Amino acid sequence: MALLGREAPGLSANTISRLKEVWKDEHQRWSRRDLSNRRYVYLWVDGIHFGVRLEDAAQCILVVIGATADGKKELLALADGYRESEQSWREVLLDLKARGLTLDPHLAIGDGALGFWKALPQVYGTTRGRRCWVHKTANVLNKLPKSQQPKAKAALHEIWMAATRQEALLPFYDFPAEHWIHLRTTNPIESTFATVRLRTAKSGCVSRESIQAMVLMLVKRPSGIGRNRIESPI
Repeated sequence: MALLGREAPGLSANTISRLKEVWKDEHQRWSRRDLSNRRYVYLWVDGIHFGVRLEDAAQCILVVIGATADGKKELLALADGYRESEQSWREVLLDLKARGLTLDPHLAIGDGALGFWKALPQVYGTTRGRRCWVHKTANVLNKLPKSQQPKAKAALHEIWMAATRQEALLPFYDFPAEHWIHLRTTNPIESTFATVRLRTAKSGCVSRESIQAMVLMLVKRPSGIGRNRIESPI
Protein backbone atom coordinates (compact mmCIF):
# COMPACT_ATOMS: atom_id res chain seq x y z
CA MET A 1 0.00 0.00 0.00
CA ALA A 2 1.27 3.44 -0.99
CA LEU A 3 0.29 4.98 2.34
CA LEU A 4 1.54 2.31 4.70
CA GLY A 5 5.00 1.55 3.35
CA ARG A 6 6.83 -1.42 4.87
CA GLU A 7 4.00 -2.22 7.25
CA ALA A 8 1.57 -3.01 4.44
CA PRO A 9 2.72 -6.61 3.67
CA GLY A 10 1.77 -7.63 7.21
CA LEU A 11 -1.81 -6.40 6.90
CA SER A 12 -4.68 -8.61 5.81
CA ALA A 13 -6.95 -7.78 2.90
CA ASN A 14 -9.80 -7.15 5.37
CA THR A 15 -7.69 -4.71 7.37
CA ILE A 16 -6.74 -2.80 4.23
CA SER A 17 -10.39 -2.68 3.14
CA ARG A 18 -11.36 -1.23 6.53
CA LEU A 19 -8.62 1.37 6.23
CA LYS A 20 -9.92 2.39 2.82
CA GLU A 21 -13.37 2.91 4.31
CA VAL A 22 -11.85 5.12 7.02
CA TRP A 23 -10.07 7.15 4.34
CA LYS A 24 -13.31 7.51 2.39
CA ASP A 25 -15.08 8.83 5.48
CA GLU A 26 -12.27 11.30 6.08
CA HIS A 27 -12.43 12.45 2.47
CA GLN A 28 -16.18 13.07 2.79
CA ARG A 29 -15.70 15.10 5.98
CA TRP A 30 -12.86 17.05 4.39
CA SER A 31 -15.00 17.77 1.32
CA ARG A 32 -17.69 19.31 3.53
CA ARG A 33 -15.42 21.34 5.80
CA ASP A 34 -16.25 24.98 6.55
CA LEU A 35 -14.12 27.53 4.68
CA SER A 36 -15.73 30.71 6.00
CA ASN A 37 -12.67 31.62 8.08
CA ARG A 38 -10.25 31.10 5.18
CA ARG A 39 -8.95 33.57 2.59
CA TYR A 40 -7.06 32.51 -0.52
CA VAL A 41 -5.43 35.02 -2.82
CA TYR A 42 -4.09 32.67 -5.51
CA LEU A 43 -5.59 29.51 -7.00
CA TRP A 44 -3.96 26.79 -9.11
CA VAL A 45 -6.32 24.44 -10.94
CA ASP A 46 -5.94 21.33 -13.06
CA GLY A 47 -7.68 18.12 -14.07
CA ILE A 48 -5.63 15.07 -13.07
CA HIS A 49 -5.88 11.71 -14.82
CA PHE A 50 -4.56 8.67 -13.00
CA GLY A 51 -3.20 5.45 -14.47
CA VAL A 52 -5.70 3.24 -12.65
CA ARG A 53 -8.86 1.57 -13.84
CA LEU A 54 -11.81 3.85 -13.21
CA GLU A 55 -15.42 3.30 -14.27
CA ASP A 56 -15.28 5.95 -16.97
CA ALA A 57 -12.15 6.86 -18.92
CA ALA A 58 -13.51 10.37 -19.51
CA GLN A 59 -13.60 11.00 -15.77
CA CYS A 60 -10.76 12.88 -14.10
CA ILE A 61 -10.14 14.44 -10.70
CA LEU A 62 -10.43 18.22 -10.55
CA VAL A 63 -7.86 19.77 -8.21
CA VAL A 64 -7.76 23.24 -6.69
CA ILE A 65 -4.83 24.45 -4.59
CA GLY A 66 -4.95 27.84 -2.90
CA ALA A 67 -2.39 30.17 -1.32
CA THR A 68 -3.30 32.08 1.81
CA ALA A 69 -2.24 35.66 2.44
CA ASP A 70 0.70 34.45 4.54
CA GLY A 71 1.99 32.32 1.67
CA LYS A 72 0.85 28.84 2.74
CA LYS A 73 -0.36 26.54 -0.04
CA GLU A 74 -3.30 24.28 0.78
CA LEU A 75 -5.39 21.72 -1.07
CA LEU A 76 -8.90 23.18 -1.44
CA ALA A 77 -10.80 20.78 -3.67
CA LEU A 78 -10.54 17.25 -4.97
CA ALA A 79 -13.62 16.32 -6.98
CA ASP A 80 -14.95 14.30 -9.89
CA GLY A 81 -14.90 16.01 -13.25
CA TYR A 82 -16.13 14.95 -16.67
CA ARG A 83 -13.63 15.97 -19.35
CA GLU A 84 -12.86 19.13 -17.32
CA SER A 85 -16.17 20.56 -18.53
CA GLU A 86 -17.55 23.99 -17.71
CA GLN A 87 -20.33 22.40 -15.64
CA SER A 88 -17.89 20.25 -13.64
CA TRP A 89 -15.63 23.20 -12.81
CA ARG A 90 -18.60 25.44 -12.03
CA GLU A 91 -19.88 22.87 -9.52
CA VAL A 92 -16.47 22.73 -7.82
CA LEU A 93 -16.22 26.52 -7.55
CA LEU A 94 -19.83 26.92 -6.40
CA ASP A 95 -19.22 24.32 -3.70
CA LEU A 96 -16.20 26.24 -2.43
CA LYS A 97 -18.26 29.42 -2.35
CA ALA A 98 -21.19 27.73 -0.60
CA ARG A 99 -18.85 26.50 2.13
CA GLY A 100 -17.63 30.01 2.87
CA LEU A 101 -14.98 30.93 0.29
CA THR A 102 -16.89 34.06 -0.72
CA LEU A 103 -14.05 36.55 -1.34
CA ASP A 104 -12.72 36.44 -4.89
CA PRO A 105 -9.09 35.28 -5.14
CA HIS A 106 -6.78 37.73 -6.92
CA LEU A 107 -5.49 35.33 -9.57
CA ALA A 108 -6.16 31.81 -10.89
CA ILE A 109 -3.55 29.82 -12.82
CA GLY A 110 -4.47 26.86 -15.00
CA ASP A 111 -3.91 25.18 -18.34
CA GLY A 112 -5.91 25.78 -21.51
CA ALA A 113 -8.97 23.73 -20.53
CA LEU A 114 -11.81 25.99 -21.60
CA GLY A 115 -14.22 24.58 -19.04
CA PHE A 116 -12.51 26.27 -16.10
CA TRP A 117 -12.09 29.63 -17.81
CA LYS A 118 -15.79 29.69 -18.72
CA ALA A 119 -16.83 28.73 -15.20
CA LEU A 120 -14.52 31.08 -13.27
CA PRO A 121 -16.27 34.43 -14.02
CA GLN A 122 -19.65 32.90 -13.20
CA VAL A 123 -18.55 32.28 -9.62
CA TYR A 124 -15.60 34.60 -8.89
CA GLY A 125 -16.22 37.56 -11.17
CA THR A 126 -13.20 39.67 -10.28
CA THR A 127 -10.60 36.89 -10.21
CA ARG A 128 -8.07 37.32 -12.98
CA GLY A 129 -6.96 34.33 -15.02
CA ARG A 130 -3.50 33.31 -16.16
CA ARG A 131 -2.59 30.41 -18.42
CA CYS A 132 0.22 28.14 -17.27
CA TRP A 133 3.17 29.07 -19.47
CA VAL A 134 4.56 25.56 -19.65
CA HIS A 135 1.26 24.32 -21.09
CA LYS A 136 0.86 27.36 -23.30
CA THR A 137 4.37 27.00 -24.71
CA ALA A 138 3.68 23.35 -25.52
CA ASN A 139 0.40 24.27 -27.23
CA VAL A 140 2.12 26.89 -29.40
CA LEU A 141 5.00 24.60 -30.36
CA ASN A 142 2.60 21.85 -31.40
CA LYS A 143 1.24 24.19 -34.09
CA LEU A 144 4.67 24.86 -35.59
CA PRO A 145 6.96 22.79 -37.82
CA LYS A 146 9.69 21.03 -35.84
CA SER A 147 12.35 23.14 -37.57
CA GLN A 148 10.87 26.31 -36.04
CA GLN A 149 10.19 24.98 -32.57
CA PRO A 150 13.60 25.62 -30.90
CA LYS A 151 13.64 29.29 -31.91
CA ALA A 152 9.97 29.77 -30.94
CA LYS A 153 10.51 28.06 -27.59
CA ALA A 154 13.43 30.36 -26.77
CA ALA A 155 11.37 33.43 -27.71
CA LEU A 156 8.42 32.34 -25.58
CA HIS A 157 10.74 31.62 -22.67
CA GLU A 158 12.10 35.16 -22.89
CA ILE A 159 8.54 36.50 -22.62
CA TRP A 160 7.39 34.64 -19.51
CA MET A 161 10.76 34.92 -17.80
CA ALA A 162 11.12 38.66 -18.53
CA ALA A 163 12.24 40.91 -15.69
CA THR A 164 9.43 43.48 -15.99
CA ARG A 165 5.81 43.77 -17.09
CA GLN A 166 6.82 46.22 -19.82
CA GLU A 167 8.82 43.45 -21.46
CA ALA A 168 6.13 40.79 -21.18
CA LEU A 169 2.65 42.35 -20.64
CA LEU A 170 1.50 39.49 -18.42
CA PRO A 171 -0.91 39.81 -15.43
CA PHE A 172 1.27 38.09 -12.83
CA TYR A 173 3.72 41.01 -13.04
CA ASP A 174 1.15 43.03 -11.06
CA PHE A 175 2.00 40.90 -8.03
CA PRO A 176 5.19 40.84 -5.91
CA ALA A 177 8.27 39.76 -7.89
CA GLU A 178 9.12 37.01 -5.41
CA HIS A 179 5.78 35.35 -6.28
CA TRP A 180 6.32 35.20 -10.04
CA ILE A 181 8.06 31.82 -9.94
CA HIS A 182 4.87 30.39 -8.39
CA LEU A 183 2.45 32.20 -10.70
CA ARG A 184 3.98 31.39 -14.07
CA THR A 185 2.89 27.74 -14.11
CA THR A 186 0.70 25.11 -12.46
CA ASN A 187 3.81 23.52 -10.93
CA PRO A 188 2.31 23.56 -7.39
CA ILE A 189 -0.12 20.92 -8.68
CA GLU A 190 2.21 19.15 -11.09
CA SER A 191 5.00 18.66 -8.56
CA THR A 192 2.62 17.45 -5.85
CA PHE A 193 0.72 15.00 -8.02
CA ALA A 194 3.71 13.56 -9.84
CA THR A 195 4.53 11.64 -6.66
CA VAL A 196 0.88 10.83 -6.01
CA ARG A 197 0.53 9.31 -9.50
CA LEU A 198 3.48 7.01 -8.86
CA ARG A 199 2.06 5.80 -5.57
CA THR A 200 -1.50 5.26 -6.81
CA ALA A 201 -0.34 3.37 -9.92
CA LYS A 202 0.16 0.26 -7.74
CA SER A 203 -2.74 0.87 -5.39
CA GLY A 204 -5.30 -1.41 -7.00
CA CYS A 205 -8.04 1.23 -6.59
CA VAL A 206 -10.82 0.70 -9.09
CA SER A 207 -13.37 3.33 -8.09
CA ARG A 208 -13.31 7.10 -8.23
CA GLU A 209 -14.28 7.26 -4.56
CA SER A 210 -11.35 5.07 -3.55
CA ILE A 211 -8.79 6.93 -5.62
CA GLN A 212 -9.94 10.33 -4.33
CA ALA A 213 -9.68 9.13 -0.72
CA MET A 214 -6.19 7.76 -1.30
CA VAL A 215 -5.05 10.89 -3.11
CA LEU A 216 -6.24 13.06 -0.22
CA MET A 217 -4.35 10.95 2.32
CA LEU A 218 -1.17 11.07 0.23
CA VAL A 219 -1.33 14.84 -0.23
CA LYS A 220 -1.94 15.38 3.49
CA ARG A 221 1.23 13.51 4.46
CA PRO A 222 4.14 15.60 5.87
CA SER A 223 5.92 15.36 2.52
CA GLY A 224 2.87 16.68 0.68
CA ILE A 225 1.69 20.15 -0.21
CA GLY A 226 1.67 21.55 3.33
CA ARG A 227 5.42 22.23 3.25
CA ASN A 228 5.22 24.12 -0.07
CA ARG A 229 5.06 27.85 0.71
CA ILE A 230 5.43 31.13 -1.06
CA GLU A 231 8.47 32.81 0.43
CA SER A 232 6.79 36.07 1.50
CA PRO A 233 3.36 37.35 2.56
CA ILE A 234 0.94 38.43 -0.16
